[in-house]
Amino acid sequence: MNTLSKAWQSDFMWSFRHSPVAIVSLIVVVILVSGAVFAPLIAPYNPFDPASLNLMNGFSRPMEPNAFTGTVFWLGADDQGRDVFSTILYGMRISLFVGFSAVLFAMVLGVLLGLLAGYLGGWVDTIIMRIADIQLTFPAILVAMLIFGIAKVFTPVHLRDQMAIWVLILAIGLSDWVQFARVVRGATLVEKGKEYVQAALLIGRNPGAIMLRHILPNVVSPVLVIATISLALAIIAEATLSFLGVGVPPTRPSLGTLIRIGQGFLFSGEWWILLFPAITLLALALSVNLLGDWLRDALNPRLR
Repeated sequence: MNTLSKAWQSDFMWSFRHSPVAIVSLIVVVILVSGAVFAPLIAPYNPFDPASLNLMNGFSRPMEPNAFTGTVFWLGADDQGRDVFSTILYGMRISLFVGFSAVLFAMVLGVLLGLLAGYLGGWVDTIIMRIADIQLTFPAILVAMLIFGIAKVFTPVHLRDQMAIWVLILAIGLSDWVQFARVVRGATLVEKGKEYVQAALLIGRNPGAIMLRHILPNVVSPVLVIATISLALAIIAEATLSFLGVGVPPTRPSLGTLIRIGQGFLFSGEWWILLFPAITLLALALSVNLLGDWLRDALNPRLR
């Protein structure tokens, strides 16, 4: 209990308690993530089960009984009669899974390359940083589209739909590793000249152990901040790719796919098919981004 009390009174938690934006953002993130995780228990319908669909429910308006079946959908139904509320919950599962996995992959790759570039220096540093500089000259979404297209070519045709999500994770992750690598490289250049690293060298520790056990724990804070902000960008990138038709397959739509489907019916009066998935995506990305901004300020020693 004493440990919990100390944690609650820490500078970090004091900063959180006095930041209404962080509190509201965390509440929104928890609600949306919980809705996605427990979608099978919360969703009134399984929108991806063809046997449960009824085309007569198509284009049902929100909170109004369907003219043919009398069924009421909270947020309406799409063109195939799928409950929009249920599709949002299941769609968030895919968007969050892709976002988390892509950021985790980018973080591991970027941290590893950043440590190698900063600690070893020389030609290793030159090669890694020149690749990073070249990649930074292109928009991340274009890099992701290029990697997705190349990876899809080498994927067997009969496995493309099954592997689409993993290919998407690979594409977004490879387009997002640069910022992790650059930050970790800079921090490593600072840390490797300090006394504790020199002491580790004197007692014979190998470079791998020094990088992972001594330097890495001291560069974690900026990495966590970048990961939080990158999560919002990864979710938006997945939605953008899916909106453009190069993301997850239509049989397992994410929020981006739902927005693309709704966009086709916007001007015919079925506004709810687009509006509710778009609001969900906006709330999720904005809340994660604001939480990352607060985390950056809370972990910045210069602002304490």
